[in-house]
Amino acid sequence: MVNTITFGLFKMRFYLRSQGLWNVVMSEADPPPLGANPTVAQMKAYEEEKLKKDKVITCLHSGLADHIFTKIMNLETPKQVWDKLQGEFDGSERVKNVRLLTLKREFELMKMKDDESVKDYSGRLMDVVNQMRLLGEAFTNQKVVEKIMVSVPQKFEAKISVIEESCDLQTLTIVELTSKLHAQEQRVLMRGDEATEGAFQANHKGKNSGNLQGKKFFKNSRGKAEGSSRKGKFSPCSHCKRTNHAEKDCWHKGKPLFNCNFCNKLGHSEKYCRAKKKQSQHQPEQHASVTEEDKNDDEHLFMASQALSSHELNTWLIDSGCTSHMTKHLSIFTSIDRSVQPKVKLGNGEVVQAKGKGTIAISTKRGTKIVTNVLYIPDLDQNLLSVAQMLRNGYAVSFKENFCFISDVHGTKIAKIKMNGNSFYLKLDLVEGHVFSAKIDESVVWHKRYGHFNLKSLRFMQEAGMVEDMPEISVNAQTCESCELGKQQRQPFPQNMSKRATHKLELIHSDICGPMSTTSLSNNVYFALFIDDFSRMTWVYFLKTKSQVLSMFKSFKKMVETQSGQNVKVLRTDNGGEYTSKEFSVFCQEAGIVHQLTAPYSPQQNGVSKRKNRTVMEMARCMLFEKKLPKLLWAEAVNTSVYLLNRLPTKSVQSKTPIEAWSGVKPSVKHLKVFGSFCYLHVPSVKRGKLDERAEKGVFVGYVAESKGYRIYSLSRMKIVISRDVHFDENSYWNWDLKKVHLMLKQLQTHQCLRMRPLSDVYERCNLVHVEPTCYTEAARFLEWIEAMKAEIDAIERNGTWKLTELPEAKNAIGVKWVFRTKFNSDGSIFRHKARLVVKGFAQVAGVDYGDTFAPVARHDTIRLLLALAGQMGWKVYHLDVKSAFLNGILLEEIYVQQPEGFEVIGHEHKVYKLHKALYGLKQAPRAWYSRIDSHLIQLGFRRSENEATLYLKQNDDGLQLVVSLYVDDMLVTGSNVKLLADFKMEMQDVFEMSDLGIMNYFLGMEIYQCSWGIFISQRKYVMDILKKFKLESCKEVATPLAQNEKISKNDGEKLEEPSAYRSLLVCFPRFMSLPSNVHMGVAKRVLKYVKGTTNLGIWYLKTGGVKLDGYADSDWAGSVDDMKSTLGYVFTIGSGVICWNSRKQEVAAQSTTEAEYISLVAAANQAIWLRKLLADLGQEQSSPTELFCDNKSAISIAQNPVHHGRTKHINLKFHSIREAEKNSLVKLHYCSTDEQLADIMTKGLPKSRLEFLRLKLGMSKANLKEEC
Repeated sequence: MVNTITFGLFKMRFYLRSQGLWNVVMSEADPPPLGANPTVAQMKAYEEEKLKKDKVITCLHSGLADHIFTKIMNLETPKQVWDKLQGEFDGSERVKNVRLLTLKREFELMKMKDDESVKDYSGRLMDVVNQMRLLGEAFTNQKVVEKIMVSVPQKFEAKISVIEESCDLQTLTIVELTSKLHAQEQRVLMRGDEATEGAFQANHKGKNSGNLQGKKFFKNSRGKAEGSSRKGKFSPCSHCKRTNHAEKDCWHKGKPLFNCNFCNKLGHSEKYCRAKKKQSQHQPEQHASVTEEDKNDDEHLFMASQALSSHELNTWLIDSGCTSHMTKHLSIFTSIDRSVQPKVKLGNGEVVQAKGKGTIAISTKRGTKIVTNVLYIPDLDQNLLSVAQMLRNGYAVSFKENFCFISDVHGTKIAKIKMNGNSFYLKLDLVEGHVFSAKIDESVVWHKRYGHFNLKSLRFMQEAGMVEDMPEISVNAQTCESCELGKQQRQPFPQNMSKRATHKLELIHSDICGPMSTTSLSNNVYFALFIDDFSRMTWVYFLKTKSQVLSMFKSFKKMVETQSGQNVKVLRTDNGGEYTSKEFSVFCQEAGIVHQLTAPYSPQQNGVSKRKNRTVMEMARCMLFEKKLPKLLWAEAVNTSVYLLNRLPTKSVQSKTPIEAWSGVKPSVKHLKVFGSFCYLHVPSVKRGKLDERAEKGVFVGYVAESKGYRIYSLSRMKIVISRDVHFDENSYWNWDLKKVHLMLKQLQTHQCLRMRPLSDVYERCNLVHVEPTCYTEAARFLEWIEAMKAEIDAIERNGTWKLTELPEAKNAIGVKWVFRTKFNSDGSIFRHKARLVVKGFAQVAGVDYGDTFAPVARHDTIRLLLALAGQMGWKVYHLDVKSAFLNGILLEEIYVQQPEGFEVIGHEHKVYKLHKALYGLKQAPRAWYSRIDSHLIQLGFRRSENEATLYLKQNDDGLQLVVSLYVDDMLVTGSNVKLLADFKMEMQDVFEMSDLGIMNYFLGMEIYQCSWGIFISQRKYVMDILKKFKLESCKEVATPLAQNEKISKNDGEKLEEPSAYRSLLVCFPRFMSLPSNVHMGVAKRVLKYVKGTTNLGIWYLKTGGVKLDGYADSDWAGSVDDMKSTLGYVFTIGSGVICWNSRKQEVAAQSTTEAEYISLVAAANQAIWLRKLLADLGQEQSSPTELFCDNKSAISIAQNPVHHGRTKHINLKFHSIREAEKNSLVKLHYCSTDEQLADIMTKGLPKSRLEFLRLKLGMSKANLKEEC
């Protein structure tokens, strides 16, 4: 991105020079003023000179993307814009030097790849050179020529020698050199003698493998890279019996010599086994609520420490808090999968381990019904039937009076259960059967992942521990169609045992397979295999012609001898002409290799290669057939087959896979995926824009030996790319004819739901969960609410809120009651159960029991202003919550309350509590709390803002240190002094019982995300709650909130019979509240449908280099058809986002558009004056007047002209306050065109394009939090 912007500045500089505008950028001086009596030509020239600055700014703006434009939108002169862009993207001299060093290092390390063309390499090289030149580096063409000559592959060596002898290197240009090399490249391609495209090596290279030294590959569970091995051998260690280290270096030396019962490895016990901890971390937790019978009460509590009243095999408890069906009886399962072992959290917090998931059968009048996904938990006391799982499967569950009704997917009632002791028990007629292991699906998946290798060998490999991270494999008689199509063959002949090699490279088998009827993606038609007889490790190379086999063998020989430290001794091949050529024989003789050839027409003598060829092709065909891949991908399938065969067992190597026998490292298989699966490939941020898709579609076609990644065929780019950030869908494939994704047909059909409903909707309608008690009697049945009430009483006692005493004469004791609320997190999960003791304040008498009741709270405008300032200054905003805040308010009146129900003091039931501090429900409680916190903050050295009663500031000579904003019992704290902020939080926690909620992320319906370069706010949860309230969460979205040019009257439509639903939409559509009609309701719902489509939008407050307040004011004219009043609107921005906005109907009917606009300017000016005072309190005093933009010149003229005349004499005198504001340099009115009027969005219905444009200008955008935060 930085390089792109740098190139753009370079282009823009020359463009401005060509237009004669560059001098305007470099100089901020205005054109000299006109002299006396200028001519028309002089006046025209003067106007053109004045317009040059605007032309330059327009050119710069048009060449910038939106996300860059927001950073310079507030700058007014061309030089300011240019300096800002240069400083932003070119950086300081120090940054340039660092970038230049990086580019120089990249230039020095660049080499041309074997499969890279000359043009591609020269283009890549010149890209780096041009970037260095842009940074001011004097880079000569001679250096580039020398670099190309020393960095091309060996295949150009002869051509380079000719160039050196025949050309003058001092005058040789880059174009001439690349042309000569390109011509040589074309000649080699035409003759078929070009260098190979690179072998698709199917093994992981170790630390000593040539130029791949230091790279990491797929890791096993111990963190070691596959393919790494130590040179040389050692005698067996006396501690661990291994041969890859000396006895003195053994890790097990001095450690206990016993095996772990879990992983069966030496040196640790099961308690400290890392493998067991890792497995437990990957087990998902499921929650179950289990009832118990209390010893002292007949009521049932949601705990799991005691047994229930019923333990019968066929008795099931209907449970709404349970996520899955659960049972302790193994005998009732018809099938069970023991590999599924999730953790289950009981109601008392205890976590137990499930031992499997399976299926049970129930006998009904309509036949046998199958119940799937039942968890087997031996530690469970009671069979549980999950309401949630029944709803997910299409069943309906409802509760009425003392009965529970269950209906099937067709609406037929299948059970009616009567309440028994506040619970519902259902007896099922179970069909008992023999339990069998249901792991066939997992085995089939691994059969496909391993290229359709036979299940017996897979099970042997897993049982022998030859690989890691592989589950248990079961062998079944199921027929695999792809295997039948790809592997069908004749019955085998008897085989004779031949002599085997005793060490690596003692004997190498080789053979060529082909030609294929279809060329590969790289135009190959053959492939050659090289097999080490000792380890059966296999390497594959792809060829265009058979004559390339010699160069392939040379590359193979050099690579394996470097890796193993041994030499190739014997090569066994058939009598093919490619192996019997004179060049091949000469090379073998010079290298000291014995070349064994088979007898004519006796392929059995080269059986190892022939069988390996057959196995590779069978596996490749099966993988192509399985996912219906085109034959064009045969080379990728062959490459993957060899990769997998090196990680599969073979009879020739005992208890090891070939790659372990070759490298000494046991491979991990957790990275394996089904070949040909559809997948999504992550697109790096440097290759996409902010609004582009973050992933592209692809097909998985293999693994990469040289790096930790996958080979993916990109469907958009039509080529193979390598990436590690891939999401796989192994149950789908790409239809190459229809160009779309298809799902694979599952071999085992599962029960399908005929009807689906959101679980939250079912819970809300059936009232199954999250039921809050309405009185103490109901709450006393549940342990969580009893604990909540105890916590509230403990808080009151610790706070010294009351004292038990006798009730004086002539005094009345006010009653109290319990109020219960369930607190939720932003994602909907339960945060805590809250019980609040509330005074019945309606019984208080004004003037006797209370005086003042008002307590101020922070305005939303203040909170957004504080967030915008924190984003500009790079501060973090923290959230403190005062527990039982009103209990800290000290009372001045004498008030007595009754003892709370359930917590009467034994022996003193007739006494009452005298309150020293406030309780919730008292009319003066808010005022008392505010007085207490206000006096404490002032005592700590804070100063209360005169313009916002809930804003407290702490300053010193260095400036603003701390800012505290108070909203009832919530406190927002921010500032530049981190130490002072931490001390303040400790001080507040010592005085008040507070919860430090950390960095603020949710407040007053706003979700706040704080990053290093800004703050993002949104209201997604708040909007979704409103949509759920009105059952519109699944509604169709609309592009605009109001239809364009639509006028609504109070007399439209028929009046609603139940207007309460419309009135509850007050925050969304605050008009026509007295007698709403169906038309009004329709318009209100349209607003909600629009909001539904904007849940992912919010406002960014980014660092823009300064705190400058700007305002926009607008008005329609006579928008209300009932009283002909206009709608005014204004917005104020600081930096990149809007902080304050308003849209409301004017108090008077304007006689003209000018008067309507004038009134809106007055409202905006009043708001601007208040915001300026608030900014001054926060240490950001505005040195210049706040600019107010209006699209009506007449309104601006009236504000600037103090003379009353016929057009203004009827305007109310209070509206002329804006004249004084401008006179005192508090605001400055500017004209803007209607297209630039941001407040236009507040006054009328707009088309989609206009609405989206203004929305963007106001700073609303998507968060992109995963990438940016």
